Amino acid sequence: MSLTVTSTGRPVRFSDTLERLGTHGGEKLFLGEIVEAFGERAFGAVMLLFAIVNMLPWPPGGTTLTGAPLLFLSAELAWGRDTLWLPNWLGRASVGRETFRKLSGRLMKLIRFSEALARPRLYFMTGRLGQALIGFACLILSAILVLPVFGGNLIPAIAIGFFALGIMQRDGLAVLLGWITTGITVAVLVFAWNLVVAGFRLGFDWFGQVF
Repeated sequence: MSLTVTSTGRPVRFSDTLERLGTHGGEKLFLGEIVEAFGERAFGAVMLLFAIVNMLPWPPGGTTLTGAPLLFLSAELAWGRDTLWLPNWLGRASVGRETFRKLSGRLMKLIRFSEALARPRLYFMTGRLGQALIGFACLILSAILVLPVFGGNLIPAIAIGFFALGIMQRDGLAVLLGWITTGITVAVLVFAWNLVVAGFRLGFDWFGQVF
């Protein structure tokens, strides 16, 4: 049976596909295999998968690697591609299937909860123009993710997660939450930048007074 549809013709749930990917196949799970498993939903599904990974607490620099694939995916979405394409070198990127199974198992309750809430609505938010705008937003959010800033991955990853869930489930409300979270990300960045600038100014003023 296909991993993308059930015997009734309905799409297989994201969580069920993750479970099958974790239990079927060899020792390694390849990114190309994940894309093939999700079929026409690959854009949203793979982006959601990487968004969840980037929500985890990583040391500074950790999200530079885990966020890099999102740059590629976001660029394709912004370009207006209907299907996800990966170069061979990226499709061969792999993780141990046992590691994948343990990680997805820890997050399964959250994933199933999100699936229960998401449903098709506000279709204009996930149309061609809507997806292109989402792609540009995710491109910027992914660029923030790859910066080696401790704790700077959570809010951008949540925003990408909302966008990805919206694309995958055609849920405009999830996309709207993604835009709101993107706004929060921008506000936090501006606030942090102002703090850094203020800190440098205080430092220069102190240095000038001392010398």
